[in-house]
Amino acid sequence: MELNEKQTAAIFKAFCDENRIKILQLLIDGEKCACRLLEAMNITQPTLSHHMKTLLDSGIVNGRKEGKWMHYSISEEGLEKAQKYIDYLKGEV
Repeated sequence: MELNEKQTAAIFKAFCDENRIKILQLLIDGEKCACRLLEAMNITQPTLSHHMKTLLDSGIVNGRKEGKWMHYSISEEGLEKAQKYIDYLKGEV
């Protein structure tokens, strides 16, 4: 496996913030509308947008637009990629 430093940094940046970890915890049981995330997080919409951009850019979260709202879910493919990077760094690949 070839380690792409830029992609790897984006993935691990996604895990380096308490709010983003909380968002991931909220998404564990399935897709959520941004409006539901806002209610649960007690943060402003611009702050949520900032965190969601980081999560989307990392590939850990998927987003789809429905009407005026975005809906987010955890990306299994993104999580597998993160796990492969960890395995690589552990010398297991």
